[in-house]
Amino acid sequence: MPSKYDAIIIGTGQAGPSLAARLAKAGMRVAIVERKLFGGTCVNTGCVPTKTLVASAYAASLARRAAEYGVLIPGPIAVDMKQVKARKDAIVRRSNEGVESWLKKTPNCTVYEGHARLESPRIVRVNGELLEAERIFINVGGRAFIPPLPGLSEVSYLTNSSMMELDFLPEHLIIIGGGYVGLEFAQMYRRFGSQVTLVERDPRLIVREDEDVSETVQQILEKDGVEIRLRAECMAVEKRGERVAVRLDCAEGDREVVGTHLLVAVGRRPNTDDLGLEAAGVAVDSRGFIQVDDQLRTNVPGVWALGDCNGRGAFTHTAYNDYEIVAANLLDNDPRRVSDRIPAYALYIDPPLGRAGMTEAEARRSGRKALIGKRPMTRVSRAIEKGETQGFMKVLVDAETRRILGAAILGIGGDEVIHSILDVMYAGAPCTVIQRAVHIHPTVSELIPTMLGEMKPLA
Repeated sequence: MPSKYDAIIIGTGQAGPSLAARLAKAGMRVAIVERKLFGGTCVNTGCVPTKTLVASAYAASLARRAAEYGVLIPGPIAVDMKQVKARKDAIVRRSNEGVESWLKKTPNCTVYEGHARLESPRIVRVNGELLEAERIFINVGGRAFIPPLPGLSEVSYLTNSSMMELDFLPEHLIIIGGGYVGLEFAQMYRRFGSQVTLVERDPRLIVREDEDVSETVQQILEKDGVEIRLRAECMAVEKRGERVAVRLDCAEGDREVVGTHLLVAVGRRPNTDDLGLEAAGVAVDSRGFIQVDDQLRTNVPGVWALGDCNGRGAFTHTAYNDYEIVAANLLDNDPRRVSDRIPAYALYIDPPLGRAGMTEAEARRSGRKALIGKRPMTRVSRAIEKGETQGFMKVLVDAETRRILGAAILGIGGDEVIHSILDVMYAGAPCTVIQRAVHIHPTVSELIPTMLGEMKPLA
Protein backbone atom coordinates (compact mmCIF):
# COMPACT_ATOMS: atom_id res chain seq x y z
CA MET A 1 0.00 0.00 0.00
CA PRO A 2 1.26 3.51 -0.77
CA SER A 3 2.38 5.81 2.04
CA LYS A 4 -0.25 8.55 2.15
CA TYR A 5 0.45 12.25 2.39
CA ASP A 6 -1.48 15.45 1.89
CA ALA A 7 1.15 16.76 -0.53
CA ILE A 8 4.15 15.46 -2.43
CA ILE A 9 6.83 17.86 -3.67
CA ILE A 10 9.35 16.63 -6.25
CA GLY A 11 12.58 18.63 -6.11
CA THR A 12 14.29 20.85 -3.53
CA GLY A 13 15.13 23.85 -5.72
CA GLN A 14 14.10 27.35 -4.74
CA ALA A 15 10.34 26.76 -4.67
CA GLY A 16 10.19 23.28 -3.12
CA PRO A 17 11.59 23.68 0.41
CA SER A 18 9.68 26.87 1.18
CA LEU A 19 6.44 25.30 -0.06
CA ALA A 20 7.09 22.17 2.00
CA ALA A 21 7.65 24.23 5.14
CA ARG A 22 4.56 26.35 4.53
CA LEU A 23 2.27 23.38 3.84
CA ALA A 24 3.67 21.47 6.82
CA LYS A 25 3.10 24.48 9.07
CA ALA A 26 -0.51 24.55 7.87
CA GLY A 27 -0.91 21.02 9.26
CA MET A 28 -0.43 18.98 6.08
CA ARG A 29 1.62 15.81 5.96
CA VAL A 30 4.24 16.54 3.33
CA ALA A 31 6.70 14.34 1.44
CA ILE A 32 9.54 16.03 -0.45
CA VAL A 33 11.82 14.14 -2.81
CA GLU A 34 15.38 14.98 -3.91
CA ARG A 35 17.37 12.72 -6.21
CA LYS A 36 20.73 14.48 -6.09
CA LEU A 37 21.67 17.84 -4.54
CA PHE A 38 19.57 19.67 -1.96
CA GLY A 39 18.94 23.25 -3.02
CA GLY A 40 18.82 22.62 -6.77
CA THR A 41 20.64 24.58 -9.45
CA CYS A 42 20.89 27.93 -7.65
CA VAL A 43 22.64 26.55 -4.59
CA ASN A 44 24.87 23.97 -6.26
CA THR A 45 25.72 24.92 -9.85
CA GLY A 46 24.06 28.29 -10.46
CA CYS A 47 23.72 31.55 -8.54
CA VAL A 48 25.62 30.75 -5.36
CA PRO A 49 28.79 29.21 -6.82
CA THR A 50 29.01 31.37 -9.94
CA LYS A 51 28.59 34.65 -8.08
CA THR A 52 31.18 33.44 -5.57
CA LEU A 53 33.56 32.85 -8.48
CA VAL A 54 32.63 36.23 -9.98
CA ALA A 55 33.66 37.82 -6.67
CA SER A 56 37.07 36.12 -6.81
CA ALA A 57 37.53 37.23 -10.42
CA TYR A 58 36.60 40.80 -9.47
CA ALA A 59 39.17 40.76 -6.65
CA ALA A 60 41.85 39.64 -9.12
CA SER A 61 40.88 42.36 -11.59
CA LEU A 62 40.82 45.07 -8.94
CA ALA A 63 44.20 43.97 -7.62
CA ARG A 64 45.67 44.35 -11.11
CA ARG A 65 44.23 47.87 -11.25
CA ALA A 66 45.43 48.81 -7.78
CA ALA A 67 47.99 51.30 -9.07
CA GLU A 68 45.15 53.35 -10.59
CA TYR A 69 43.99 54.02 -7.02
CA GLY A 70 47.50 54.78 -5.74
CA VAL A 71 47.84 51.34 -4.15
CA LEU A 72 51.10 49.58 -4.96
CA ILE A 73 51.21 45.79 -4.85
CA PRO A 74 54.70 44.36 -5.33
CA GLY A 75 55.04 41.57 -7.85
CA PRO A 76 52.55 40.13 -10.35
CA ILE A 77 49.02 39.20 -9.29
CA ALA A 78 48.51 35.42 -9.14
CA VAL A 79 45.30 33.42 -8.78
CA ASP A 80 45.29 30.15 -6.83
CA MET A 81 42.44 28.22 -8.49
CA LYS A 82 42.46 25.51 -5.82
CA GLN A 83 41.84 28.16 -3.18
CA VAL A 84 39.24 29.86 -5.37
CA LYS A 85 37.38 26.55 -5.68
CA ALA A 86 37.75 25.79 -1.97
CA ARG A 87 36.13 29.13 -1.09
CA LYS A 88 33.32 28.45 -3.54
CA ASP A 89 32.82 24.91 -2.22
CA ALA A 90 32.62 26.09 1.38
CA ILE A 91 29.93 28.64 0.57
CA VAL A 92 27.95 26.12 -1.52
CA ARG A 93 28.25 23.47 1.19
CA ARG A 94 26.84 25.86 3.78
CA SER A 95 23.79 26.53 1.61
CA ASN A 96 23.32 22.93 0.48
CA GLU A 97 23.58 21.49 3.99
CA GLY A 98 21.38 24.26 5.32
CA VAL A 99 18.53 23.30 2.97
CA GLU A 100 18.90 19.60 3.79
CA SER A 101 18.97 20.20 7.55
CA TRP A 102 15.99 22.57 7.39
CA LEU A 103 13.83 20.05 5.56
CA LYS A 104 14.81 17.07 7.70
CA LYS A 105 14.03 19.02 10.88
CA THR A 106 10.68 20.37 9.65
CA PRO A 107 7.72 18.82 11.53
CA ASN A 108 5.15 17.03 9.33
CA CYS A 109 7.74 16.80 6.52
CA THR A 110 9.32 13.53 5.35
CA VAL A 111 12.38 13.68 3.09
CA TYR A 112 12.95 10.99 0.46
CA GLU A 113 16.28 10.76 -1.35
CA GLY A 114 15.98 9.14 -4.75
CA HIS A 115 14.46 9.51 -8.19
CA ALA A 116 10.73 10.25 -8.26
CA ARG A 117 8.51 9.04 -11.05
CA LEU A 118 4.79 9.60 -11.46
CA GLU A 119 2.70 6.48 -11.95
CA SER A 120 -0.65 8.29 -11.94
CA PRO A 121 -1.97 11.75 -11.07
CA ARG A 122 -1.83 10.76 -7.40
CA ILE A 123 0.94 8.15 -7.13
CA VAL A 124 4.71 8.75 -7.10
CA ARG A 125 7.31 5.98 -6.95
CA VAL A 126 10.62 6.64 -5.16
CA ASN A 127 13.23 3.89 -4.79
CA GLY A 128 10.54 1.25 -5.24
CA GLU A 129 8.29 2.82 -2.58
CA LEU A 130 4.90 4.25 -3.52
CA LEU A 131 3.72 7.61 -2.21
CA GLU A 132 0.18 8.91 -2.61
CA ALA A 133 -1.26 12.41 -2.24
CA GLU A 134 -4.13 14.55 -3.51
CA ARG A 135 -1.66 17.33 -4.32
CA ILE A 136 1.58 16.91 -6.26
CA PHE A 137 4.01 19.76 -6.90
CA ILE A 138 6.72 19.32 -9.54
CA ASN A 139 9.83 21.44 -8.97
CA VAL A 140 12.53 19.56 -10.86
CA GLY A 141 14.45 22.44 -12.44
CA GLY A 142 16.58 22.20 -15.57
CA ARG A 143 20.00 21.40 -16.94
CA ALA A 144 22.31 22.54 -19.71
CA PHE A 145 20.98 22.02 -23.23
CA ILE A 146 23.50 20.20 -25.41
CA PRO A 147 23.06 21.12 -29.09
CA PRO A 148 23.51 18.56 -31.89
CA LEU A 149 26.78 20.06 -33.11
CA PRO A 150 28.77 17.84 -35.46
CA GLY A 151 31.65 16.22 -33.59
CA LEU A 152 30.59 17.38 -30.12
CA SER A 153 30.00 13.85 -28.88
CA GLU A 154 33.59 12.95 -29.84
CA VAL A 155 35.28 15.50 -27.55
CA SER A 156 35.30 16.28 -23.85
CA TYR A 157 33.34 19.41 -23.04
CA LEU A 158 32.20 21.32 -19.98
CA THR A 159 28.79 22.63 -18.93
CA ASN A 160 27.88 25.14 -16.23
CA SER A 161 27.66 22.18 -13.81
CA SER A 162 31.00 20.52 -14.58
CA MET A 163 32.73 23.92 -14.56
CA MET A 164 32.10 23.89 -10.82
CA GLU A 165 34.61 21.04 -10.42
CA LEU A 166 37.55 22.86 -12.02
CA ASP A 167 40.41 23.57 -9.63
CA PHE A 168 42.87 24.58 -12.33
CA LEU A 169 43.16 27.32 -14.93
CA PRO A 170 42.41 26.29 -18.52
CA GLU A 171 45.08 27.57 -20.87
CA HIS A 172 42.55 28.53 -23.56
CA LEU A 173 38.84 28.21 -22.83
CA ILE A 174 36.48 28.25 -25.81
CA ILE A 175 32.90 29.09 -24.90
CA ILE A 176 30.04 28.33 -27.27
CA GLY A 177 27.14 30.63 -26.42
CA GLY A 178 26.82 34.40 -26.04
CA GLY A 179 24.04 34.35 -23.45
CA TYR A 180 24.19 35.12 -19.75
CA VAL A 181 25.98 31.93 -18.66
CA GLY A 182 28.60 32.18 -21.39
CA LEU A 183 29.31 35.85 -20.75
CA GLU A 184 29.77 35.43 -17.01
CA PHE A 185 32.18 32.52 -17.43
CA ALA A 186 34.04 34.33 -20.22
CA GLN A 187 34.88 37.38 -18.14
CA MET A 188 35.46 35.32 -15.01
CA TYR A 189 38.04 32.98 -16.52
CA ARG A 190 39.73 35.74 -18.49
CA ARG A 191 40.25 37.58 -15.20
CA PHE A 192 41.56 34.40 -13.60
CA GLY A 193 44.16 34.29 -16.38
CA SER A 194 42.86 32.01 -19.13
CA GLN A 195 42.84 32.95 -22.78
CA VAL A 196 39.13 33.02 -23.63
CA THR A 197 37.36 32.91 -26.98
CA LEU A 198 33.58 33.24 -27.01
CA VAL A 199 31.71 31.96 -30.07
CA GLU A 200 28.13 33.04 -30.82
CA ARG A 201 26.00 32.21 -33.87
CA ASP A 202 23.94 35.43 -33.72
CA PRO A 203 25.21 38.78 -35.04
CA ARG A 204 25.52 40.13 -31.48
CA LEU A 205 25.70 39.01 -27.86
CA ILE A 206 22.58 38.60 -25.68
CA VAL A 207 20.48 39.14 -28.75
CA ARG A 208 17.22 39.58 -26.81
CA GLU A 209 18.56 42.78 -25.26
CA ASP A 210 18.70 46.14 -27.03
CA GLU A 211 21.55 46.72 -29.44
CA ASP A 212 23.19 49.39 -27.27
CA VAL A 213 23.24 46.96 -24.34
CA SER A 214 24.73 44.18 -26.47
CA GLU A 215 27.37 46.47 -27.96
CA THR A 216 28.43 47.87 -24.59
CA VAL A 217 28.62 44.42 -23.02
CA GLN A 218 30.84 43.32 -25.91
CA GLN A 219 33.10 46.33 -25.35
CA ILE A 220 33.34 45.52 -21.64
CA LEU A 221 34.38 41.93 -22.32
CA GLU A 222 36.81 42.86 -25.06
CA LYS A 223 38.43 45.41 -22.76
CA ASP A 224 39.11 42.51 -20.40
CA GLY A 225 40.74 40.62 -23.26
CA VAL A 226 37.97 38.20 -24.24
CA GLU A 227 38.04 37.39 -27.95
CA ILE A 228 34.52 37.35 -29.39
CA ARG A 229 33.53 35.62 -32.63
CA LEU A 230 30.01 36.40 -33.88
CA ARG A 231 27.91 35.03 -36.74
CA ALA A 232 29.30 31.51 -36.24
CA GLU A 233 26.34 29.90 -37.98
CA CYS A 234 27.84 26.56 -39.01
CA MET A 235 29.83 25.28 -36.08
CA ALA A 236 31.47 21.87 -35.81
CA VAL A 237 33.80 20.44 -33.19
CA GLU A 238 36.73 18.10 -33.56
CA LYS A 239 39.57 16.72 -31.46
CA ARG A 240 43.09 17.97 -32.27
CA GLY A 241 45.44 15.84 -30.21
CA GLU A 242 45.10 17.13 -26.65
CA ARG A 243 43.18 20.17 -27.86
CA VAL A 244 39.73 20.90 -29.24
CA ALA A 245 38.91 22.82 -32.40
CA VAL A 246 35.68 24.64 -33.18
CA ARG A 247 35.20 25.19 -36.90
CA LEU A 248 33.31 28.35 -37.82
CA ASP A 249 31.56 29.95 -40.73
CA CYS A 250 32.02 33.57 -39.78
CA ALA A 251 31.96 36.70 -41.86
CA GLU A 252 35.39 37.75 -40.56
CA GLY A 253 38.41 36.16 -38.91
CA ASP A 254 39.91 32.70 -38.94
CA ARG A 255 37.58 29.88 -39.80
CA GLU A 256 38.39 27.91 -36.67
CA VAL A 257 39.39 28.36 -33.04
CA VAL A 258 41.64 25.87 -31.26
CA GLY A 259 41.75 25.72 -27.48
CA THR A 260 42.45 23.43 -24.56
CA HIS A 261 38.94 23.32 -23.08
CA LEU A 262 35.40 23.78 -24.35
CA LEU A 263 32.38 25.10 -22.45
CA VAL A 264 28.95 24.62 -24.01
CA ALA A 265 26.53 27.31 -22.79
CA VAL A 266 23.70 27.60 -25.29
CA GLY A 267 20.66 27.40 -23.04
CA ARG A 268 18.74 25.20 -20.64
CA ARG A 269 16.28 22.33 -20.88
CA PRO A 270 13.79 21.13 -18.24
CA ASN A 271 14.35 17.96 -16.23
CA THR A 272 11.01 16.51 -17.29
CA ASP A 273 11.93 13.67 -19.62
CA ASP A 274 12.17 10.95 -16.95
CA LEU A 275 9.34 11.84 -14.55
CA GLY A 276 6.58 9.64 -15.96
CA LEU A 277 4.51 12.69 -16.85
CA GLU A 278 2.76 10.73 -19.59
CA ALA A 279 1.49 8.23 -17.01
CA ALA A 280 -0.16 11.08 -15.12
CA GLY A 281 -1.41 12.80 -18.26
CA VAL A 282 0.56 15.99 -17.55
CA ALA A 283 0.97 18.05 -20.73
CA VAL A 284 4.31 19.48 -21.85
CA ASP A 285 5.20 21.73 -24.76
CA SER A 286 7.52 20.92 -27.66
CA ARG A 287 10.60 21.72 -25.57
CA GLY A 288 9.53 19.60 -22.60
CA PHE A 289 8.36 22.42 -20.34
CA ILE A 290 5.31 21.55 -18.26
CA GLN A 291 2.34 23.62 -19.37
CA VAL A 292 0.71 25.61 -16.55
CA ASP A 293 -1.97 28.26 -16.18
CA ASP A 294 -1.63 31.65 -14.55
CA GLN A 295 -1.69 30.06 -11.10
CA LEU A 296 0.79 27.29 -12.00
CA ARG A 297 -1.76 24.49 -12.26
CA THR A 298 -1.14 21.85 -14.90
CA ASN A 299 -3.88 20.36 -17.06
CA VAL A 300 -4.30 17.62 -14.42
CA PRO A 301 -6.27 18.71 -11.34
CA GLY A 302 -4.18 18.46 -8.20
CA VAL A 303 -0.83 18.75 -10.01
CA TRP A 304 1.22 21.96 -10.10
CA ALA A 305 4.60 22.79 -11.67
CA LEU A 306 6.96 25.37 -10.21
CA GLY A 307 10.36 26.79 -11.12
CA ASP A 308 12.44 26.32 -14.24
CA CYS A 309 10.53 23.24 -15.43
CA ASN A 310 7.36 25.22 -16.24
CA GLY A 311 8.93 27.63 -18.74
CA ARG A 312 7.41 30.66 -17.02
CA GLY A 313 10.70 31.97 -15.70
CA ALA A 314 14.32 30.85 -15.61
CA PHE A 315 15.51 32.50 -12.44
CA THR A 316 15.75 31.80 -8.73
CA HIS A 317 13.55 34.79 -7.97
CA THR A 318 10.80 33.64 -10.34
CA ALA A 319 10.91 30.15 -8.85
CA TYR A 320 10.50 31.58 -5.36
CA ASN A 321 7.64 33.72 -6.62
CA ASP A 322 6.05 30.55 -8.00
CA TYR A 323 6.04 29.19 -4.43
CA GLU A 324 4.46 32.41 -3.17
CA ILE A 325 1.74 32.25 -5.83
CA VAL A 326 0.85 28.63 -5.07
CA ALA A 327 0.89 29.15 -1.29
CA ALA A 328 -1.22 32.30 -1.54
CA ASN A 329 -3.87 30.54 -3.63
CA LEU A 330 -3.96 27.37 -1.56
CA LEU A 331 -3.67 28.75 1.95
CA ASP A 332 -4.43 32.47 2.00
CA ASN A 333 -7.41 32.84 -0.33
CA ASP A 334 -5.22 35.35 -2.19
CA PRO A 335 -5.56 34.90 -5.98
CA ARG A 336 -2.02 35.77 -7.01
CA ARG A 337 -0.97 35.11 -10.63
CA VAL A 338 2.18 34.69 -12.70
CA SER A 339 1.02 37.54 -14.94
CA ASP A 340 1.24 39.91 -11.96
CA ARG A 341 5.02 39.91 -12.04
CA ILE A 342 7.23 42.23 -14.06
CA PRO A 343 10.14 40.65 -15.92
CA ALA A 344 13.34 41.50 -14.06
CA TYR A 345 16.79 39.95 -14.00
CA ALA A 346 20.50 40.69 -13.92
CA LEU A 347 23.63 39.75 -15.83
CA TYR A 348 26.55 39.38 -13.44
CA ILE A 349 29.45 40.47 -15.51
CA ASP A 350 31.41 43.41 -14.10
CA PRO A 351 29.85 45.91 -14.22
CA PRO A 352 26.48 44.16 -13.94
CA LEU A 353 23.34 44.69 -15.97
CA GLY A 354 20.05 45.12 -14.15
CA ARG A 355 16.91 44.83 -16.29
CA ALA A 356 13.22 45.41 -15.63
CA GLY A 357 10.18 45.48 -17.88
CA MET A 358 10.27 46.26 -21.60
CA THR A 359 13.32 46.72 -23.77
CA GLU A 360 13.49 49.71 -26.07
CA ALA A 361 12.76 47.42 -29.02
CA GLU A 362 9.66 46.03 -27.28
CA ALA A 363 8.42 49.54 -26.53
CA ARG A 364 8.78 50.47 -30.19
CA ARG A 365 6.92 47.33 -31.31
CA SER A 366 4.08 48.07 -28.90
CA GLY A 367 3.22 51.14 -30.94
CA ARG A 368 2.62 53.31 -27.90
CA LYS A 369 4.00 56.81 -27.46
CA ALA A 370 7.00 56.59 -25.19
CA LEU A 371 9.74 58.72 -23.68
CA ILE A 372 13.33 57.63 -23.21
CA GLY A 373 16.04 58.83 -20.86
CA LYS A 374 19.67 57.73 -21.03
CA ARG A 375 22.80 58.63 -19.10
CA PRO A 376 26.32 57.25 -19.45
CA MET A 377 28.13 56.13 -16.32
CA THR A 378 30.85 58.64 -17.20
CA ARG A 379 28.34 61.25 -15.96
CA VAL A 380 27.63 59.53 -12.63
CA SER A 381 29.74 60.89 -9.78
CA ARG A 382 29.73 57.68 -7.79
CA ALA A 383 30.99 55.71 -10.78
CA ILE A 384 33.74 58.26 -11.45
CA GLU A 385 34.88 58.27 -7.82
CA LYS A 386 35.10 54.49 -7.76
CA GLY A 387 36.86 54.32 -11.10
CA GLU A 388 34.03 52.23 -12.60
CA THR A 389 32.62 54.27 -15.47
CA GLN A 390 31.74 51.59 -18.03
CA GLY A 391 28.10 51.34 -19.11
CA PHE A 392 24.98 53.51 -19.01
CA MET A 393 21.48 53.83 -17.58
CA LYS A 394 18.32 53.86 -19.69
CA VAL A 395 14.64 54.20 -18.80
CA LEU A 396 11.44 54.06 -20.89
CA VAL A 397 8.21 55.79 -19.87
CA ASP A 398 4.70 55.82 -21.33
CA ALA A 399 4.23 59.35 -22.66
CA GLU A 400 0.54 59.50 -21.70
CA THR A 401 0.33 57.75 -18.31
CA ARG A 402 3.92 58.53 -17.24
CA ARG A 403 4.23 54.98 -15.95
CA ILE A 404 7.62 53.35 -16.34
CA LEU A 405 7.69 50.72 -19.08
CA GLY A 406 11.18 49.37 -18.56
CA ALA A 407 14.78 50.11 -17.70
CA ALA A 408 18.33 48.89 -18.16
CA ILE A 409 21.10 49.77 -15.72
CA LEU A 410 24.41 48.57 -17.13
CA GLY A 411 27.05 49.82 -14.75
CA ILE A 412 28.35 49.76 -11.22
CA GLY A 413 25.58 48.67 -8.85
CA GLY A 414 23.17 48.07 -11.73
CA ASP A 415 21.86 44.86 -10.18
CA GLU A 416 20.83 46.79 -7.05
CA VAL A 417 19.89 50.18 -8.50
CA ILE A 418 17.31 48.61 -10.83
CA HIS A 419 15.07 47.89 -7.84
CA SER A 420 14.39 51.56 -7.19
CA ILE A 421 12.74 51.58 -10.61
CA LEU A 422 11.17 48.14 -10.29
CA ASP A 423 9.38 49.00 -7.04
CA VAL A 424 7.78 52.08 -8.59
CA MET A 425 6.65 49.93 -11.52
CA TYR A 426 4.99 47.46 -9.15
CA ALA A 427 3.28 50.31 -7.35
CA GLY A 428 1.76 51.41 -10.65
CA ALA A 429 2.91 54.91 -9.85
CA PRO A 430 3.96 57.54 -12.40
CA CYS A 431 7.64 58.23 -12.91
CA THR A 432 7.19 61.59 -11.19
CA VAL A 433 7.18 59.72 -7.85
CA ILE A 434 10.80 58.73 -8.29
CA GLN A 435 11.68 61.87 -10.25
CA ARG A 436 10.72 64.04 -7.28
CA ALA A 437 12.35 61.79 -4.68
CA VAL A 438 15.44 63.13 -2.93
CA HIS A 439 18.14 60.47 -3.24
CA ILE A 440 21.37 60.33 -1.29
CA HIS A 441 24.56 61.79 -2.75
CA PRO A 442 26.88 60.34 -3.92
CA THR A 443 25.12 57.24 -5.24
CA VAL A 444 24.23 55.79 -8.60
CA SER A 445 20.53 55.93 -7.71
CA GLU A 446 20.59 59.72 -7.30
CA LEU A 447 20.96 60.14 -11.07
CA ILE A 448 17.72 58.29 -11.87
CA PRO A 449 15.54 61.35 -11.08
CA THR A 450 17.92 63.45 -13.18
CA MET A 451 17.67 61.00 -16.06
CA LEU A 452 13.85 61.06 -15.83
CA GLY A 453 13.93 64.84 -16.01
CA GLU A 454 15.88 64.71 -19.27
CA MET A 455 13.64 62.31 -21.20
CA LYS A 456 12.90 62.77 -24.87
CA PRO A 457 10.30 61.22 -27.20
CA LEU A 458 11.27 57.76 -28.43
CA ALA A 459 11.87 58.24 -32.15
